Amino acid sequence: MLRRTPSLQARQLLAAGLALVAFLGVTGYALDRAFNETALAATRERLQNLAYAYLGGIELTRRGELIAPDRPPDPRFDRPGSGLYAGVLGQDIRWESASALGRELPFDRELSPGTIDFDGPLDSAVGGVYRYGIGVVWEVEGGLEVRFTLYVAEHAGLVGREVAVFRRVLWIYLSAGALLLLLLQTAVLRWSLRPLRRVAGDLGRVERGEAERLTGDYPRELDLLTANLNAFIVTERELRDRYRHTLADLAHSLKTPLAVLRSRLENETGEAELRQELQTQVQRMSDIVSYQLSRGATSGQQVFATPLRIDERAEGIVQSLEKVYAGKNILCEFEIDPDARFYGEEGDLMELLGNLLENAFKWARHRVLLQVRTQTVAPQRRAGLLISVDDDGPGIPEDQVERLLQRGVRGDERVQGHGIGLSIVQDIVRAYRGELAVERSPDLGGARFVLRFNPAL
Repeated sequence: MLRRTPSLQARQLLAAGLALVAFLGVTGYALDRAFNETALAATRERLQNLAYAYLGGIELTRRGELIAPDRPPDPRFDRPGSGLYAGVLGQDIRWESASALGRELPFDRELSPGTIDFDGPLDSAVGGVYRYGIGVVWEVEGGLEVRFTLYVAEHAGLVGREVAVFRRVLWIYLSAGALLLLLLQTAVLRWSLRPLRRVAGDLGRVERGEAERLTGDYPRELDLLTANLNAFIVTERELRDRYRHTLADLAHSLKTPLAVLRSRLENETGEAELRQELQTQVQRMSDIVSYQLSRGATSGQQVFATPLRIDERAEGIVQSLEKVYAGKNILCEFEIDPDARFYGEEGDLMELLGNLLENAFKWARHRVLLQVRTQTVAPQRRAGLLISVDDDGPGIPEDQVERLLQRGVRGDERVQGHGIGLSIVQDIVRAYRGELAVERSPDLGGARFVLRFNPAL
């Protein structure tokens, strides 16, 4: 069982979801670390302020005895187990706040005067604590110096609860934001991919025969795609119609020689006369089949045809014709745009150039002119093409041009004068959605055959 390929929307949502999860994860981690650093800095600053407030209220006697302030800087220092502790450690000095009585706290290291120490969380009997210590030297009356260390500590659970609350709120909001962004991304993707779904729906209607082509109003980015699809649809239908018409024309054209043969067989015709008639009609049917097959083999306009250079192919044809019509001493001049390209099959291009140049060589007196130019096009459109073949012959009367360009319905019809292969040229031009015109040559005075292939995709 083949695994179904995920849709474009599913792919985009998956990619956006993974990117969003990664982004929000990194963002959440960064915010969490930033809040932890901020909370730690705030704890240090708070303990430092409390330490300096305590120092401001401490007094020492002449003997160096410490007298604690009656009112601590924070009432929690007077409540046992409040989580906020203070203590003084020094030579012959040992003091702790009421909240620290009976508890083993890490107030066990004397600091040098002026030294400040902040660390934590430290293990203790009351759990983890953050400790701030400052080394002090105090000179009392009589020149006595008293050295001691003042510690202020706070239970780590207070900071932990703040961090836990922040994390809970942070991830709730980030999760809600992620959900909202995913919903918004889904809506944006559905809106953005709606034209593609509309193209798929229109193609389905064309496939079911409910529409002839894609006719929706699509965004600029899809213009080239929809135009190519329409070109494929039109080309496929034109090929089908051309094959059907070719078969119908072939069947119609073969009716006459077959009817002649049947009539000869039913009549009492001599063997020699019957053989002669049989050869004539077989040759005629062979010509008809060859003619109709050459028409049916025309490729027609192609969306992704390989561009073909014209100058080098035209030179080869002219060299061959100069040998055939060497007695007329015809000069063939070229005016070919080096950027001109024919988008189609090489056989069709050779058929067009060969028939038109051969007609020109046949009816020219001394000069033939081949001109090839590109037509101005819009951006993202391949260039159109204009091919003209002029001769200095007698030209074609205006009243004969319309009959000359009519589509023959019988395979054995031949246009007199300029008729060799001209009906095939007409069919090729029509297959490429071009135009064939017959004019009076303004430069040479004879006939001028002009092929116009309009700018296309």
